[in-house]
Amino acid sequence: MGPYLYVPLTVLLLLTISSGPRFGECANLTLLNHCKETIWPAILPGDNFTDDVDGTALKPGKFAVLTAPPGWHGRIWGRTGCSFEGGGNGTCQTGGCGNSLKCSEPGKSPATLAEFSLGQQSLDFYDVSLVSGFNIPITVTPLRGKGNCSTAGCDGDLRDSCPSELAVKAENGKTVIGCQSACDAFDTDEYCCRGMYADPVSCRSSNYSSSFKRVCPAAYSYAFDGPTSVITCSASDYVVSFCASRNQSACAYRDQNLVCNGAGGTGASSPAWLILFITMSSLLGLNICVKSFSEVVHKICC
Repeated sequence: MGPYLYVPLTVLLLLTISSGPRFGECANLTLLNHCKETIWPAILPGDNFTDDVDGTALKPGKFAVLTAPPGWHGRIWGRTGCSFEGGGNGTCQTGGCGNSLKCSEPGKSPATLAEFSLGQQSLDFYDVSLVSGFNIPITVTPLRGKGNCSTAGCDGDLRDSCPSELAVKAENGKTVIGCQSACDAFDTDEYCCRGMYADPVSCRSSNYSSSFKRVCPAAYSYAFDGPTSVITCSASDYVVSFCASRNQSACAYRDQNLVCNGAGGTGASSPAWLILFITMSSLLGLNICVKSFSEVVHKICC
């Protein structure tokens, strides 16, 4: 796994403007850490990505851009409280996948999941799931998509209101670091929607999943949560934000433009806006995390 370069955003923007067109149609996923702590993003499956981001520590205020392969089905989540050795072995307080830096198996619950099914008959399906519990807020914001491209996610903090029987605490026995789902906590057919409850008629929302839904109405709260929890969009890029509000604007780069999704919807930035952005970023000394200058913004789908 190669080291990341931290380059001034002004250099990044100038390189982006001078870049050539993108060939092929594949989804760029921008992972952005708004949390006050470092997180370790996990991607499963991550073998066919054109970038080696899986497992890389993402410090507060930093982000990384990766390209999902065509037709990718998978999940992204954030691991917290991790400590890894130089060889990639270590542990995490939440979301860990065994002792590995790069995940080849699902993370240990509780973990908030961003789930994707891309390029299915020209449509993308995505959601944020609490079926495996909650460890940190996650939102998924689509960019330049067509259709019902709304923001999915859980931007509330379920750790603040987690019932004691679902709470996962740190070693000090006091700090709540995650909130289990009722299925993981009690392992019953009724809570897990299996056996005689393995259909949407028999498996209904419980008091626990309903409490999750009240805090995070745009997230999947249990296995047969309503279809409104899964969002359908066409030909979009996505910003996966950790610890951000669903109403917060999200931006990424595509086709020589800065594309943002805010109160006014998705769209490319105007030249005046871009000039202002370059000027302000220079004054503020903003930095962005990228792997190499050749991988700055535009991705070529292999």
